[in-house]
Amino acid sequence: MAKKKAWGGRFGERTDRFVEEFTASIPYDVLLYRHDIAGSIAHARMLGKQGILPKAEAEKIVSSLGEILREIESGKVSFDLGQEDIHMAIEQRLIRKVGPVGGKLHTGRSRNDQVAVDLRLYLRDEIDQVRKLLAEIVETLVSRAEEWFGVVLPGYTHVQRAQPILLSHYLLAYREMFVRDADRFAEARRRTNVSPLGAGALAGSTFPLDRVFTARELGMEGVCENSIDAVSDRDFAADFLYACAVTMAHLSRLSEEMVYWSSTEFGFLSLPDALCTGSSIMPQKKNPDVAELIRGKTGRSYGNLLNLLTILKGLPLSYNRDMQEDKEPVFDSARTVKDCLMGATLLLRGMQVNEKRMRAACDDGFLTATDLADYLARKGTPFRKAHEIAGKIVRACEERGKRLKDLSLSELRKFSTAIGEDVRDAISLTHSVRMRKTRGGTGPEAVRARLSVLRKK
Repeated sequence: MAKKKAWGGRFGERTDRFVEEFTASIPYDVLLYRHDIAGSIAHARMLGKQGILPKAEAEKIVSSLGEILREIESGKVSFDLGQEDIHMAIEQRLIRKVGPVGGKLHTGRSRNDQVAVDLRLYLRDEIDQVRKLLAEIVETLVSRAEEWFGVVLPGYTHVQRAQPILLSHYLLAYREMFVRDADRFAEARRRTNVSPLGAGALAGSTFPLDRVFTARELGMEGVCENSIDAVSDRDFAADFLYACAVTMAHLSRLSEEMVYWSSTEFGFLSLPDALCTGSSIMPQKKNPDVAELIRGKTGRSYGNLLNLLTILKGLPLSYNRDMQEDKEPVFDSARTVKDCLMGATLLLRGMQVNEKRMRAACDDGFLTATDLADYLARKGTPFRKAHEIAGKIVRACEERGKRLKDLSLSELRKFSTAIGEDVRDAISLTHSVRMRKTRGGTGPEAVRARLSVLRKK
C-alpha cells in the first residue's frame, strides 16, 4: 500500500507506482542526509528562538534530528521510493520518533528552500575537499620540480620539438594551472555559501523568521536577498561544474603526456607498476590505465556541465521539478574530480624520469635553431634575416642527415660570415636553457627564483 503523502490533501487518488518511481530522487539524494539534517537543526533552533515553536519542542526536534543522523550513519535506517526524497524521509523518521511535534519542523519552510540549502551545504563540503586535493597535487609538483632541477627535455609546440626546457619548469606550468583551479573553486564556494532558507516556496514566509540567524548557524556568509531567486538559482552549481570541468581539462592534459611519455617511443618516464595494469594476452604490456581513465573521465565532467546548463536554459521562474535533475551531474562531477586528483597525484609521486633519454631527444633535432638566430641578431643581423639564415642551415642539415652541432665552422660560415667560433657555445643545450633568464622563463636562475618564492609561500 502506498504511503500517505505529506502533500496528499489535495488529491483524491493515490499516486501511480510509475509516478513514484519516475519522480523519486531518494536513490541518489540520500547523499544529502547530513546537510539536510544540519539545515533542519538550524531551522528548528531559529523557530524556537523566534517563539514560533515553544523552545522545549524546538529542542526536542533538534535532539531527535541528532539521533536520526547517528542512526543513518550506523546503517539502522532504510529508505524507499515512497518517501520521494531525503527531505521527506528524514521528516517521516522524525515524526515517528517524536509524534506530531515532528510535523512542526516544516513551519515556515518549503522543500524548495530546503533542497537549495542542502545542495549549497553539500557543495561547500565538496569544494573544501577538492581544494585540499588540489593543494596536495600542487605540493607534489613543486617537490618533484625541486628533485629534478637541472633535468633538460624537449619543449613542444604543435607536437613538434621546439626548444629545450627544464623539466622543473614544465612541472611548474601545471602547478600554475592547478592554483588557478583552486582559485576558481574558492570563488565558487563564496557564491555557494549563501543561505536560501526562509525563502519558502518562492515568496518568503508569513512567520517572523530570522534568516540571518539560520545562515550564521550554518556558517554561511549571508542570505539570498530575493526569495524567487533563492529557490530557482543553480548558478552556484554551474560554477562548481565549470570549475570541475576546467580542472579535469588540466588533469587530462597531464595524463595525455604521461601516456605518451611513458611509451617505448618516447621513454621519457616510467610509471609505477602499482598504478598500471597488464594485458590479458600480451605478457609484455604495462598499460597506463590510471592516466588513460583520467583522460577518459574528463568527458563526463564536460557532459555534466552541459547537462545542468541545458536543464536551466528554458526554465521560467521560480522552482520547477526539472531542477531535481541538478543533483546527479553535481554528485558525479564531485566524485570524478576528487578521484582523478588523487590518481594524478599518485602518478606524479611514483613516476621516474629517464634523464638520458630526455637529453638525447634534445640533441636529436634542431632545438637550438632559435638560439642560432638570436646569436646572429646579437651580431647585428636583423632578426628576420637571421631567422631566414637559421632556417636555411636547418634545411641543409636535414638534407645531409646532420645535426646543428655536427656542422663545421666553415660549413656554417657559408650561410653567414657573421658566424664565429663562439657559435658553439651559443647553440649548446646548456647555453640555450641558461640564457632564458627572464621572469617566468625556463632558465635555471628564473626557475630557482620561482621555487624559492613558492617555498616561502
